[in-house]
Amino acid sequence: MSAPERMAQLRLEIRMIVGGSCLRATWRIFFDRESLDLTDNLGYGKEKRRQGNFDVLAGRMTFRDSFKEMLDSVVAAGHTFEECAEVLRQNIKLDPGFKEFYAWCKNNDIPVIIVSSGMAPLIRAVLSNLIGEESANEIEIIANDVIIHPDGKWEIKYRHPSSGFGHDKSQAILPYRDLPKPPTLFFFGDGVSDISAAKHADLLFVKIKGDGENDLSSYCTREGIKHVLFNDFSHALPVVQDIVTGKKTVQMVLDA
Repeated sequence: MSAPERMAQLRLEIRMIVGGSCLRATWRIFFDRESLDLTDNLGYGKEKRRQGNFDVLAGRMTFRDSFKEMLDSVVAAGHTFEECAEVLRQNIKLDPGFKEFYAWCKNNDIPVIIVSSGMAPLIRAVLSNLIGEESANEIEIIANDVIIHPDGKWEIKYRHPSSGFGHDKSQAILPYRDLPKPPTLFFFGDGVSDISAAKHADLLFVKIKGDGENDLSSYCTREGIKHVLFNDFSHALPVVQDIVTGKKTVQMVLDA
């Protein structure tokens, strides 16, 4: 099979699944982490938020309950949902290289799916502001929702409320495994919200964060889950391109 023929075939067999936490903001991280930024700056603060992460990693608390406590602390401080959305719109920037990464995927007919433990209305609003409404509408977003009460208070509405993850991201991946010809799945993540999906991707990219909060990397190392570390999407794109064009296999990348 020639390189162009292989490229055409692979376009139909690949899905890029981006954990919301991988798109960097001016404060911290976009999407999943938009809620962490709100918690650190408008809620009960970074120290309590980090302790919640440690409790999740240690199995003392579910991510669902920890995440809800974080968001509830923002509500308790009197911040409306629209106020939070506006703060994020004003402060968030994308991870370096994501626009180029998305453009390459789009040009090669490779779907990009954002799977987030954040709330879809926030994600859609901020993404539209960053890459334009047309491009934002082309990206499938699988996330939680929000309930806004008549008194102005709000709360997260989980996709999977009976799951300890609240939004079990593995449920966005596993249906592809049941297809007659399952696609190759690339997953990009960085935090505790990505734990449920970590072992189900063909190739897991784990983002290195300068703040030292590399919880997903620690979890994968502890559990023996092979993964590829990356700093931003400009570093991940060449690896993806090598696999899609047939220069390397997923196993070759994992064994490197």
